Amino acid sequence: MNLPKEWVVGAEAPDFCLPDEWGREVCLKDFRGRWVVLYFYPRDNTPGCTQEALDFSARLPHFEALGATVLGISPDTCQSHLRFSQKHGLKVRLLSDPEHRVLELFDVWQKKKLYGRERMGVVRSTFLIDPRGKMAFVWPKVSVKGHAEAVLQKLRELQGE
Repeated sequence: MNLPKEWVVGAEAPDFCLPDEWGREVCLKDFRGRWVVLYFYPRDNTPGCTQEALDFSARLPHFEALGATVLGISPDTCQSHLRFSQKHGLKVRLLSDPEHRVLELFDVWQKKKLYGRERMGVVRSTFLIDPRGKMAFVWPKVSVKGHAEAVLQKLRELQGE
């Protein structure tokens, strides 16, 4: 993934608003004063995406203790997110971006090759945004195993713990 040069550490994170699994509007600016873990994932109820959501949910009390909110974004609908969340007992908020507006804004909606065929899809990525709304760290092309713990460790490190 070639992140836009504005996604360098210290750059202002772009504001956006998307509906959550309950259809309530969530805007990034509403979290000023808190850390935000913004993770992008391809699809509800797939093995990797389910594991990632479960891992972030299991660590949510630790993120919250450090003043952080965790938000997951995919192109799935609010209804799909609600079913996914209820089925797996997820604790993280899931935001719906079926028009790919925010996915494109963060440059995670890209051509992907699978079994020799190209198609557009979400490149699993995570952005850590500081309380001032600045990019603190970026994980492009994430592997699920151990990722939520790595994000938690980076948050602790950045907070000097």
